[in-house]
Amino acid sequence: MTKPIVLVAAAALIDVDGRVLICQRPRGKQLAGLWEFPGGKVEAGETPEACLIRELDEELGIKVAQACLAPFVFASHSYESFHLLMPLYLLRRWEGQVTRREHEALAWVKPDKLADYPMPPADEPLVAWLRDVL
Repeated sequence: MTKPIVLVAAAALIDVDGRVLICQRPRGKQLAGLWEFPGGKVEAGETPEACLIRELDEELGIKVAQACLAPFVFASHSYESFHLLMPLYLLRRWEGQVTRREHEALAWVKPDKLADYPMPPADEPLVAWLRDVL
């Protein structure tokens, strides 16, 4: 049986101190309590970049220019009922103050400390990439 492929776009926001923003999934959602990179499901006819611009505004209240989204690496992970494909973009510039709107909590974390936060299986491999590059 083939599983549907779900495309989710995510961003690693990097502040001036080189820390990365991670968000704790809210109660009542699948994988609640785990930490993830902000982003969301790409809608039909939407590009990953357009998805991130929309999701980062909805989730964090920030405005992002497409030119500031730098494609970095992607995750490919099979869950029980679907296969997740998730491009991760690096983002160093945005407008507005990062505000928690949908998540349980937000944390700015040094790349070498990201592994201390429990993450969904698809996000875990991205941590090593960020640690090595940042």
